[in-house]
Amino acid sequence: MGLAGACTAIPQSQRIAAVPPAAAARAPASASLSVPLPPPQPLPSPVATVRAAPSPALVATIRELGRQFPGKVGIAVHNVETGWTVDHNGDLLFPQQSVSKLWVAMTLMDAVDRGKLSLDRAVTIRQSDLTLFHQPIAAMVKGEQGYTTTLRNLLDRAMQQSDNTANDSILRTVGGPEAVRGYLARRFFGPDSIRFGPGERLLQSQTAGLTWTQDMSQGRRFYTARANLPRSAREKALDAYLSNPPDGASPVGIARALGKLRKGEMLSPHSTRELLAIMTDAKTGPQRVKAGVPAGWSYAHKTGTGQDLSPRSTGYNDVGIMTAPDGTAYAIAVMIGETSAPIPKRWELMQSVSRAVAHLHQPTTRAVAHLQQP
Repeated sequence: MGLAGACTAIPQSQRIAAVPPAAAARAPASASLSVPLPPPQPLPSPVATVRAAPSPALVATIRELGRQFPGKVGIAVHNVETGWTVDHNGDLLFPQQSVSKLWVAMTLMDAVDRGKLSLDRAVTIRQSDLTLFHQPIAAMVKGEQGYTTTLRNLLDRAMQQSDNTANDSILRTVGGPEAVRGYLARRFFGPDSIRFGPGERLLQSQTAGLTWTQDMSQGRRFYTARANLPRSAREKALDAYLSNPPDGASPVGIARALGKLRKGEMLSPHSTRELLAIMTDAKTGPQRVKAGVPAGWSYAHKTGTGQDLSPRSTGYNDVGIMTAPDGTAYAIAVMIGETSAPIPKRWELMQSVSRAVAHLHQPTTRAVAHLQQP
């Protein structure tokens, strides 16, 4: 499968994957995910320099959260302004699932920036365009006339409701998977960092061990076809997907891409603001990372949820940009590749990450000086 080009590595001086001995000594040894947070660090003075490396306490906390979680998990926290990154399993590829809608949205906005498309362009969704799983727009598709809307509406549905049919319609409009891979390649991301799969229908049917037919988009026919497969066939297909996910991405790669988006390096200033506003109003995953973001902070994000084969759940993700009241932005990626832990335990992990980031946040020099102005 064709994928994007090479990824630029994070400078070693700004990348923290291992915990220094002193920090490791402070890391709690409990098996619970409720990692006690160290005391918040004092605010720097207006003349202090911006921290060029993360606090040892944050390094220890992120590492311990990842180590304690019962399953395969990757975590990355990237300070957008200073460039440091803290991670646990940050370079491993995890299934993105609907996180990959983020790259479709960026490819669309890039086409708008280049004058190739307009968000006001009319698009008609027909029965033949329907996909599977979560697709609220399917209720709007009536008879042969289908449902006519705009690319802007499809973008809102894809990013805020994670509507698979809306996303696949945008994907066709921008030129298919190769167009998304091309966009990522132009932004210096590649198969060692961010992959893009074949679209929802092919990705999900292959993951389940099925060959897609369009009738599976109707009602619960996909679920029925999947349930009729021998368990051994489903396990074989799921294992193959998890071992080499065609939509795989590393938490560090995603966090860096989000950081570039926040800095205006992925899209024009107008498109950057518009996409981040859409992501801030996302309705999915209210109990994931977002539930740990304190009042006064903002969180623009995209979730992803993969298929289950009891007792295993796969591709349970939340990635986004968490912004402090002083304007400091942290790009966060929490990706659970595989686990048998119940959903509340997954929520606990994700909320612990955002709480740790907020608890150990230090305003930048610029922000402190601004706050102290009369």
